[in-house]
Formats: sequence, structure tokens, C-alpha cells
Amino acid sequence: MMLTGWLLFSLALFSIGLYAVLARRNLIAILIGIELMLNGASVNFLAFNAYLSKDPAVGQIAVLFVIGLAAAEAAIALSIILAVYRSRNAIDVAGLDELKG
Repeated sequence: MMLTGWLLFSLALFSIGLYAVLARRNLIAILIGIELMLNGASVNFLAFNAYLSKDPAVGQIAVLFVIGLAAAEAAIALSIILAVYRSRNAIDVAGLDELKG
């Protein structure tokens, strides 16, 4: 597959993730959208690395950092979602407009 094919695939992943973040009201769906956006960025790293770089390790190391970031983000976001669910018995974003100390 050519570079443009990988970039279009990455664009599709990122666009679906962006739509999920902006259009959904469920916190789990928003989290899945963020994961899709990070996967689209990872595909971009690997595609540009495969076609433009002589060293294959550069893009793979960048993708490993993105995977680590996604794992940390998922752990923190799931703990926040669990805390919100325990306090409100719902994971809808509409009711989260005020901060509480």
C-alpha cells in the first residue's frame, strides 16, 4: 500500500475518533474516541517512518510512547468515570457542568 493509503486510513481513524468525542455524551464512548484518535496518530508515525526514514526503530519507539500514553490515559479516565458513576449513578456528560470540592 502506498503512503497516501495509510494516511487516508489514519485520517479515517482520527475522524471517527473526533466525531465520537464531539458527538457523544457517554464518557465511555468519549474515551473510545480518544483511543481511536491516538491510534490514528500511531498509524501516521508508522507510515511516515516506513516511507521517509532509514531507521525503522524511530517510528516504532514513537508508537510505543503513544501506546504508553494511551494506557495511562485509559487508567486515569476509567478511575474518573468510576468516581463519577459512584457519585451520580450515571456516566452522562450533561450533568457534569459543575465542580465539587
